Amino acid sequence: MANEPPVEGLEMTLFKDTYRGRRVLITGHTGFKGSWLAFWLQELGASVTGVALHPATSPNHWDLLDIGIADHRFDIRESTSLVRLFADSRPEIVFHLAAQSLVRRSYQNPLETWSTNVMGTANLLEACRQTDGIRAVVIVTTDKVYENKEWKWGYREIDPLGGHDPYSASKAATELLVSSFRNAFFHAANAPLLASARAGNVIGGGDWAEDRLIADVVRAITNHSPLGVRSPLATRPWQHVLECLSGYLLLGQFLLDGRREYADAWNFGPGPDDNRTVNEVLNIFKTHWPKLTWHAAAGPQSRETNLLYLDSAKARASLGWRPVWTLQEAVTTTARWYQAYLEQGYIESRAQLTQYIEAACKAGLHWCSK
Repeated sequence: MANEPPVEGLEMTLFKDTYRGRRVLITGHTGFKGSWLAFWLQELGASVTGVALHPATSPNHWDLLDIGIADHRFDIRESTSLVRLFADSRPEIVFHLAAQSLVRRSYQNPLETWSTNVMGTANLLEACRQTDGIRAVVIVTTDKVYENKEWKWGYREIDPLGGHDPYSASKAATELLVSSFRNAFFHAANAPLLASARAGNVIGGGDWAEDRLIADVVRAITNHSPLGVRSPLATRPWQHVLECLSGYLLLGQFLLDGRREYADAWNFGPGPDDNRTVNEVLNIFKTHWPKLTWHAAAGPQSRETNLLYLDSAKARASLGWRPVWTLQEAVTTTARWYQAYLEQGYIESRAQLTQYIEAACKAGLHWCSK
């Protein structure tokens, strides 16, 4: 994909052209969400540096994209290496996505989860504190940072944080860490503006991570086997990966503009109608891939929440952000990505980014203008 022409939709002005020529550092760029963000930022004209571990699966979206950025591979818990990279790359804005992000793995290796998610983020924030010229930092956490009470309404940014599994709890602790650094070190007039972003259950093409629903679906289809589903009746805030990324980029735009009131926590979730059960998502996917079959997984399962909603009213009202695609459109787009790859060897990421941008412009979202 590296030699293909830029996305046609990017001939429009996106995010007020804020990222063109900007030095941007992304942690976790080899992951599913990070690879999509690196790709979009490069298309926006940014000078992108990434730091991450090697991709955990083969195939993986990062390698399939084959884009040319400054690509560094080490663990963010290596504080000396991180400080050196910051000094060399001199980023103006940082998007922090590197994490141990799997719930079941957090039960299997809780110390890895806590050290990566909390101390890794602490290392990054300390590197930001020691580097001149950084204007904005966006720390990506998760919808699971909230103390889940199985409410039938969405969690707001002012609701209590918590988490019983090591992943959720470590991400809630990361939010406390962010708040601490903001208040203790980033309050001066010339300090970076620091925000956190909490997204829902993200789907999209190019995800092969273990214990992710769509990745498990694709593996089951390619192996010609039924899918064992842990919690078929669990409800989650499903959204396409480009939805939350548009929120991160819009938030970054406001921070780079020096808008200190936006240095805060933000939810980027789907509309209420797209909080659906696992079964409902699978039924939509099956309309595009009829061979898919599934059943409730047998045996003991790790404890997970059954009901989880995000309230994104703050982002809608203050940032002017809102979702572009319905869940039906998100699942359809995701299914088509995997069909194109598995049946034709074609990577649809560029085409789908174009489709998303065109839909956003048609919907009148202010981050997209002609």
